Amino acid sequence: MSRAIRENNMAVEKKGKKLVIVESPVKAKTISRFLGKDYMVESCMGHIRDLPSSPKELPEKFKKKPWAQFGVDVENNFHPFYCVPGEKKEVVKKLKEKIKSVKELILATDEDREGESISWHLQEILKPRIPVKRMVFHEITKTAIEEALRNFRPVDNNLVQAQEARRILDRLVGYSISPVLWKKVTRGLSAGRVQSVAVSLVSERELERLSFKKTVYWDLSADNKKGESTFKSRLVSHKGKRLVRSADFDSTTGELKKKDVLLMDEKAALRLKKDLGGKDFQVIEVEKKQVTRRPPPPFITSTLQQECNRKLRFSSKQTMSLAQKLYEQGLITYMRTDSTFLSSQALQATRSEISRSYGKEQLPSTPRVYRKKAKGAQEAHEAIRPAGERFVIPGKTGLSGQMLSLYEIIWNRTLASQMRDCIQNQVQIKMKAGQSVFQSSGMSIHFPGFYLVYKDQKTDEVQLPVLKKGDNVKCLKIEELRHETKPPARYTEASLIQKLEKEGVGRPSTYASIIGTIQDRGYVEKKQNTLIPTFTALVVSRFLEKNFPDYVDMQFTSEMEKDLDDIARGKKDHVKYLKSVYLGSKGLKKLIDTREKQMKEKTFRSLTLKGFEDYTFNVGPFGAYVSRKNGKEDVSASLPADIYPGEITKEAIEELIDNKIKGGRLLGKDPKTGGEIFIVLGRYGPYLKMDLKEEDKSKKKAKGKTGNKKNKKAQKSKTVSLSPFFNEKTVTLDGALKLLELPKVLGVHPETKKEIKKAVGRFGPYVVHAGDFRSVPANVFFDIDLKYAVQRLNEPKGRSSRVLKEFKLPDSKEVIQLMKGRYGPYIKYKKKNYSLPSGVSPDDMDVKSALKLIEEASNNKKTKKSASSGVKGKARRSAAKKATGKKANTSSSVKTFKRKKKTQSIKKKKSVQAKTTGKKSGKKR
Repeated sequence: MSRAIRENNMAVEKKGKKLVIVESPVKAKTISRFLGKDYMVESCMGHIRDLPSSPKELPEKFKKKPWAQFGVDVENNFHPFYCVPGEKKEVVKKLKEKIKSVKELILATDEDREGESISWHLQEILKPRIPVKRMVFHEITKTAIEEALRNFRPVDNNLVQAQEARRILDRLVGYSISPVLWKKVTRGLSAGRVQSVAVSLVSERELERLSFKKTVYWDLSADNKKGESTFKSRLVSHKGKRLVRSADFDSTTGELKKKDVLLMDEKAALRLKKDLGGKDFQVIEVEKKQVTRRPPPPFITSTLQQECNRKLRFSSKQTMSLAQKLYEQGLITYMRTDSTFLSSQALQATRSEISRSYGKEQLPSTPRVYRKKAKGAQEAHEAIRPAGERFVIPGKTGLSGQMLSLYEIIWNRTLASQMRDCIQNQVQIKMKAGQSVFQSSGMSIHFPGFYLVYKDQKTDEVQLPVLKKGDNVKCLKIEELRHETKPPARYTEASLIQKLEKEGVGRPSTYASIIGTIQDRGYVEKKQNTLIPTFTALVVSRFLEKNFPDYVDMQFTSEMEKDLDDIARGKKDHVKYLKSVYLGSKGLKKLIDTREKQMKEKTFRSLTLKGFEDYTFNVGPFGAYVSRKNGKEDVSASLPADIYPGEITKEAIEELIDNKIKGGRLLGKDPKTGGEIFIVLGRYGPYLKMDLKEEDKSKKKAKGKTGNKKNKKAQKSKTVSLSPFFNEKTVTLDGALKLLELPKVLGVHPETKKEIKKAVGRFGPYVVHAGDFRSVPANVFFDIDLKYAVQRLNEPKGRSSRVLKEFKLPDSKEVIQLMKGRYGPYIKYKKKNYSLPSGVSPDDMDVKSALKLIEEASNNKKTKKSASSGVKGKARRSAAKKATGKKANTSSSVKTFKRKKKTQSIKKKKSVQAKTTGKKSGKKR
């Protein structure tokens, strides 16, 4: 058959196929498993069009229009102009080619607003002349796909308009208020319809922490013994007056709410401890009760993000990224939802798995039904759960690491939601000693129920001895305990999402992007899982509260979300809504014009904080700084990036200002040059500054003349950062001198005879030779010699890996390296890589933990290898037996097969060579 005929037949065959478009290659691969040969599945790689990033992308005739900055024609029914980004042009071209050779187009993007919008954009840009169908499903399983193929529907224009209105509204708010921020605060700042509310919440909490009044109070703890059992008890009252508890203080201000309680200081606690020493306790009350704990509902988007942040320390963005992969692999249902509802299929699968794994006694008589939805719920389909009619057991998914951890938590929560209640036995004992009463509480599990799979809080059992009223109990020891009231806790990603959800701000598909945006824009820093606002965040929030209060008000933003939900349901017209919000009598356009006239030449770059009235905190182009009067003049000092508003003290501010006035803290002098060495606190951390003597200045000037034009002016001082080796408190004169001699020449390369230097740059310590750089670990930097540098330079240059630490093995020359790679930290040993387990920080790694990790990984590999070889060997022997009817000698048959294959390959090669020789000889003749 000729090539032309084959191509024609293929074209005819393709013409009878249907094209299915999804968002990602992984989803395409999974869904194609359930579709027959009549379908082609392609990925559009997410959104293919968006509003222009600048007026440059608009058609020439619109570039100078007053609305060009928005990319939305606000004068013509808010008509949006969409552009195909450069990286998506090839994707669109490919899809247009594919569509020419099929008979039907099926749009199978996600079933929420965003997915619906992608389908609409695909239809608009591909302009298909064939039938178009919309296919929706909430899990990628055979049953769900077959059901979706029987129930096509058109693209839902209400959902598309709701998504378009949201996108336009976000653009109008952000692009209208941000330029005002640039003029009145500083350039580079941004405002957003939802992000500004989130920043305001985090900033308000920090201000509450600043104004919080701390109180110290004391109580007593006792170690008791009855028979062979020991247990602890706490002082709860003295002389008939209840001892103060943390709940008695106002959580926002720190003020004591109740006055009829006993507030003990240290002296009173020590006096009472002395009085009670050696006395036995007598039981005066024993209270027993059973407490029932109900299981939590299955996950929705927000609760999944919150729980993963609490238990697995995942960020919301990380959680959603992993959940997306699980969904696309067909392991869980759709991950953007605000419904706790479980379908009848899911209930049956869950109850079957509980019965199979934990026994029928753990099942309630009837399935639990959860129908509660979040405030303003709109993307409600079904809760997040394992996919299918029979859930895949975590151990059989083939997953590992973070993906497995996420799947397990979804699996456990789903099963727990359909299990019986947990019943706990609680015991509370009160004991008297003199005029004081001590209390001890115990808890035991009467019936575990859902606790077998899922614990939503710490519930450790505390066993108490069997006691009755009148029993005497020995007191082994009494100790005084100091307590300090704590300011309101900073938001974590989990608690911020919980607050936004409670107030109806944002939606399941937006929480992760909100959290990501406020960090990316420099308003919030994430430190030990808490979200800390910067001084910039406080200044911007204060500015918005004063001038655009509605746009940081939760109620106002929540109402906007409800209006967008009404558009999605077809209850509101999106154009009329946008006109009222932007062009109305109280619209954004009029508000911007009015506020700019009122502000005139005013700027809002500074603020004062409660308790710091003598200081002004400012935001400028180069970051935050603090100012105060120094006589008649103002003196300012940069605020280091690691000093946060809620942690700053007057002492720290005075140190910064004093440091600025004096030019730094004198550490000592360079014994060679006599130059004074100062420690200076800068915006990006502490650094060293050494004044150069006149002879040093002339040397620097001479160097500048020989080559570097930047050094034409004689340098007055030399500076070098203390990071990552020291801080301002740990640095010594000897350490400072080592840093100030950088970059240091180690010697010449044995082959090129060119210099090798070691130095510290933007990305940490390194060695360099003829423009070839290699990073080196900070913990061995000062011990690096020429031999080490040559060895490091001879190693292949990794695209994204760098050495964090090196561990020398005892009694050996071998080295274990702790690396930072593209996909996270890992251990490198003997040319093999070992990933760090989820939750393990590189900072916690040492020689022992590294060796343990390598040993465990090696053992797991051996176990897997032996298991898989056993299965494969068994399969080979079984196949051979079926073919021959005899027991096969696997090893010999494999060798024979390989030998035959090799012989065939040689014969084929010789045949090709013979044909080629014949052709050549023919030409000669």
